[in-house]
Amino acid sequence: MLFLLAGCRQPMANQPKYQPLEASSFFVDGRSARPVPAGTVARGHLNEDSALQTGKINGEFVDTLPIPMTRVMLERGRQRYDIYCSPCHGKTGDGQGLVVVRGFQRGPASFHIDRLRAERIGYFFDVATNGFGAMQDYAAQTTVEDRWAIVAYVRALQLSQKASIDDVPAAERTTLERQQ
Repeated sequence: MLFLLAGCRQPMANQPKYQPLEASSFFVDGRSARPVPAGTVARGHLNEDSALQTGKINGEFVDTLPIPMTRVMLERGRQRYDIYCSPCHGKTGDGQGLVVVRGFQRGPASFHIDRLRAERIGYFFDVATNGFGAMQDYAAQTTVEDRWAIVAYVRALQLSQKASIDDVPAAERTTLERQQ
């Protein structure tokens, strides 16, 4: 009798359970997972701001930064860009980083080509978050705020390569003109 009872034991790893989204005949609606009760409070991060978290609103890339741009943010963006982006994209965003120059991989497109200069800012956030082509995603390495800082810095790099004297505030033009 003792041997028969010992043989009836079922290991925890082999227990009856439903896989995610598996159908169930137990509930009337046919679902094994139960809907979340109304008024439930999210645990962890509440990602209710779609523009901030994904760079998109209703599936379309955003045109503007969803967070305020400050000098501190741009400096943080430059630091993060130098760490994560410049090895391939280069310090100025020309696509000639050390990895490319040394022949380890084909170079990425320059940020200064017309197609990327015309691209919405949410596109760059989406690429940094999800990757594109041979580029890996950086969602695990960088926070949402750091990715937006990097994107703001990329936009600043783009503006710096096509700037004219008319883009400089009048009060500072004389300083620049004296330096020439």
